[in-house]
Order: sequence, then C-alpha cells, then structure tokens
Amino acid sequence: MPVEIGQVIEAPIPPTSTAVYPPRKRWTRAECNSLEATGLWDRERLELIEGELITKMWKKRPHMIAFTLMLEWLTGVFGVQYLNLEGPLDVAPEDNPTSEPEPDIAVLTKVATEYMKASPGASDVRLLIEVSDSTLAFDLGPKARLYARAGISDYWVLDVVNRRILVHRKPEAGRYTTVTAYAPGEAVAPLASLSQAFSVDTAFPPLSRT
Repeated sequence: MPVEIGQVIEAPIPPTSTAVYPPRKRWTRAECNSLEATGLWDRERLELIEGELITKMWKKRPHMIAFTLMLEWLTGVFGVQYLNLEGPLDVAPEDNPTSEPEPDIAVLTKVATEYMKASPGASDVRLLIEVSDSTLAFDLGPKARLYARAGISDYWVLDVVNRRILVHRKPEAGRYTTVTAYAPGEAVAPLASLSQAFSVDTAFPPLSRT
C-alpha cells in the first residue's frame, strides 16, 4: 500500500453495528498490580492499553529476525545499556492510570540502571520501535495514538509483512502529523542520531532465505 509523506496511517474504523455487546471490564494499572501481587494471575502475556488487557501475540520467526536485526544495529549506535526491551513504559498523565504499554524496543536517554525503582517515562524515550506482523493495525492505531499523546517524537513501526518501516513524527493533539513509509533500498536516521542511517534492507532478511 503506497504511503505519501505526511499521510497519517490509522487502524481501519470498524463499521457501525446495532449489535448489543456485553459490558466489558475496564482495568487500571493499580487493579492489575494488586491482582498480580496475589499470585493468582500471570500477566506475562498481557498488556494494558486504554483500560483493556491485550493478549500479546507469540512472535513468529520473521518477527524475531527483524527484532534481532534492529537490536543489533541499535546496540552499535546507542549502546545496549540504553535499550529497554519489551519493558513497561509510562505514558501521558491522562493515559497512565489505564495504560502500561510494553513496546518492543525503546532507546532511552539514560542507562538502564537509572530506572531501578520506576518505569521510564515518555520524556526518557529517544526512539520507540514496534515490530509488527499480525499486530500492524493495532500498532498503527491505538498504540500510535497513545504514543502521540505522550509526546514521543520518533516512533517506528517495522511492517514485517510489507517489508517497510513506517516512521511517525511530529505528534500534535494526540496524533502524528507525519507518517513516512521507507521501502527496501531506502534508509532512515533516528532523530536522536541523524548521522546514523538505518537501511530498510537491514531490517528484513532476503526473501530467498527460508
């Protein structure tokens, strides 16, 4: 799907329906932490987003390979001590009580040992990355809006299926005003290190490999 520079990509809007849905429980971080402390509930594969507990999908091989290749590059540019891997992140004050995202990779402003007692906040994030295959619509929709409201200035989505990187920048009024798609043969540099360009070809293994 071609994407123009400046075009905002969002998850498809579901058609309206007159169906009556059963009530759903809206969760808070405090409730989740209390329940987790009882030992009766394992939150290992769950993520709290906008009051809903989202099941985290098991990673397929293309997802794992893209994650590893990106991690290798980021380690060389920023150093492994600045990388937060699948760890919880504080977001905007209005979203924080009901959301605790765990992005695939966050590049932080301080080393990991500076966050011993609390999760990093949005102001601590230099670059945020989600690796997406089956979760693409979710990462481009609810998560992108959550990160935009938090003011995260550089959010990348590695679109594994379409082999491209969707770079979200300039968050304003709860949305990213620019979303640029980078295809194979192109490169993009993070705002935090403009001299270090990352090639899209580096993110995904050649199609001929099995």
